Amino acid sequence: MSVAGAARLDALTSWHADWSGLRVAVLGLSVTGFSVADTLAELGAEVLVVAESASDEYARLIPVIGARLWTGSLADVPDELRAFAADVVVASPGFPPHHPVIRWAQEEGIALWGDIELAWRVRDKVTRPGGTPADWILITGTNGKTTTTQLTAAMLVAGGLRAAPVGNIGVPVLDAVRDPAGFDALVVELSSHQLWYLGLQSGPDHLSPHAAVCLNLADDHLEWHGSFAAYRDAKALVYENTRVACVYNKSDAATREMVEEADVVEGCRAIGFDLGMPGPSDVGVVDGILVDRAFLAERHTSALELTTVDDLAARGLAAPHVVANILAASALARSLGVEPAAIRAALQDFRLDPHRIEVVAVAGGITWVDDSKATNPHAAASSLAAYPGAVWVVGGLLKGVDIAELVAARGAGAKAAIVIGVERADITAAFARHAPAVPVFEVDHTETEDVMAQVVDLAAGIARDGDVVLLAPAAASFDQFASYADRGHRFAAAVHERIGGGPDGHTDDRPHSPRL
Repeated sequence: MSVAGAARLDALTSWHADWSGLRVAVLGLSVTGFSVADTLAELGAEVLVVAESASDEYARLIPVIGARLWTGSLADVPDELRAFAADVVVASPGFPPHHPVIRWAQEEGIALWGDIELAWRVRDKVTRPGGTPADWILITGTNGKTTTTQLTAAMLVAGGLRAAPVGNIGVPVLDAVRDPAGFDALVVELSSHQLWYLGLQSGPDHLSPHAAVCLNLADDHLEWHGSFAAYRDAKALVYENTRVACVYNKSDAATREMVEEADVVEGCRAIGFDLGMPGPSDVGVVDGILVDRAFLAERHTSALELTTVDDLAARGLAAPHVVANILAASALARSLGVEPAAIRAALQDFRLDPHRIEVVAVAGGITWVDDSKATNPHAAASSLAAYPGAVWVVGGLLKGVDIAELVAARGAGAKAAIVIGVERADITAAFARHAPAVPVFEVDHTETEDVMAQVVDLAAGIARDGDVVLLAPAAASFDQFASYADRGHRFAAAVHERIGGGPDGHTDDRPHSPRL
């Protein structure tokens, strides 16, 4: 890129800058790609959308907004993209660093952005009284991102702020930035993919959040990043340029190290959370009470009560990893001045998403739990810790992650394992080596419709009064199911078919979550 071209891009740090005539190639046409194309077209840029495929709805809308669309194989760089001579390529987060088009853009010296970079640059389209744009709170981690994002947004709203959960949670940040009503705060869930793209930027207006957290770190998405080190480095970018609070997990040394290494704004504080006794700059748990010792003047001698484990248990929110998420969200909300009473009020109405340690039925003394959203070993470990001794339903696409450590640490305590998915051999081998005393059953059906029926039949023959059957696959779902939600729905349907009642019938009272 020429010096003049780089200078022009450096100047594009406002919705009100001159974006006209900028040539932008948008890679991908999912909900994120469309939000990017729509925003750029509104700004007056010349937009070419490049995608392997496009739904009829998006394909119809692209010319309506004034952009162009090319679809076809991206195994190599299409001639249409080369001829377009883009000033910037904005890639949807599904495009990994080794993708041919991404490599081509970097080799050609074309600026490479993600949707988060664009959203930050145009964040001032709608401002608050006084002319300031919304504060951003960033949330990442291997597990718990969505729950913590939802919790934080709910707490901010209960505290009287106009806030929205956006980003990797499913709502593009650009849609929120362009909302004419405006926001006081955006709670942005970020995947490691989005953070990798953000890390390519170092301009004069680099993203600077009010507060940020990396909840935890474990092997995941290694096929995308190429190595654990690259995955870790992407996650660490969440803390860069944070202004007020870097929230980290005291039980996960990697997150502390990220904060220690981060280049933050002077005066930014490190705020720790875990399930133990909090220090003077932490949030934690004391005698069953969740407390804040970080955001009060008397923090060396006092603490503020946020809620209690008993109150959380009554709402199905007392599993240890959920309590940790609540503490992290509370720290983020407190950094924006939300009072403890508002945090308690938000928790009164909060419910976990479906397929997150969701009790789907209790019948014949057996509790059936759907944690289909546990798509990696770290998440499944939390589920197994919440339900020790469960009949464990495990398997799917492992995404390049070795499951042996999880089997050794948690699988040995299972009553039995029912293994599903196309990568069953790796899992059964791990049990044979690390947990040989655990009975292992394989479901070898190739038809999606048959998988969960056999799972439930096998589990019903194993489980006894007081047992839990836990779907916590530790793997992605796309080998046999449309999504983790589809996998969970089919599990629940098979359970209800087995016990003879629908989702609302013929089950015992729903139990509380496991206690801390």
